[in-house]
Amino acid sequence: MQTAAGTLHVVATPIGNLADLSPRALETLRAVAAVCAEDTRHTRQLLAHFGIEKPLLALHEHNEADVAEKLVARLAAGDSLALVSDAGTPLVSDPGYRLVRAAREAGIRVSPVPGPSAIIAALSVAGLPSDRFAFEGFLPAKAGARRERLVALAGEARTLVFYESSHRIGDTLADCVEAFGGDRPAVLARELTKLFETVLDGDLAALQARVEADPNQRKGEFVLLVQGAGEDADARIAEGRRVYALLAAELKPSVAAKLAAEITGAPRKALYGG
Repeated sequence: MQTAAGTLHVVATPIGNLADLSPRALETLRAVAAVCAEDTRHTRQLLAHFGIEKPLLALHEHNEADVAEKLVARLAAGDSLALVSDAGTPLVSDPGYRLVRAAREAGIRVSPVPGPSAIIAALSVAGLPSDRFAFEGFLPAKAGARRERLVALAGEARTLVFYESSHRIGDTLADCVEAFGGDRPAVLARELTKLFETVLDGDLAALQARVEADPNQRKGEFVLLVQGAGEDADARIAEGRRVYALLAAELKPSVAAKLAAEITGAPRKALYGG
């Protein structure tokens, strides 16, 4: 008699406040044979808080490709497993998609246990358009690559959502001001659901100044939301800045601005002050 395959449960865990772990998530974590965790030390503390003792299996970006096949074999043999990340919903800027894909390809049932997500939590309180948004995850750590990515996004009409770390948030805000313009509406959500949660709003220039002036606003984990370019003038200016940045790498600024204005229809003065 063939053993029925187990289920891979993708379980969302709290992003800060432990009370946000759902009853269904608790039930699932208590029922599975083992828990696949990004950081087993972190997850062990979470499980201990709720009195749960389960074997922990490390699954992170450095070993996922190697261990996915073994985990799928275990699922096929009848064990049900839970997949968690350090915080929030797995696979969102976290490892796990290789395991999920391998399980699905093997015919294993993959079931979501939804819950906290820093992206959705930030969008829900930002007061920015949320009917359409683009999640960009973490921007490149190197300044040149980060600025290039932001310039490429300057004409995006959807609300942009980024994750950022404490040691780069100041530089990222400065680069956003340069790429999008200081008057672009934005929200900076810090330490969501935690004791020192703050949600700052204003234009990008004001947020940059606030963060520069207050060291406390450079601590913790951040979600940065930037309103998309408008459908008309704002979009033209944003696209003009993007084209100008590309041309300025090869041409004199005045020439680059003239060509960018002709190509995009953006006012030349909005691209280059000379």
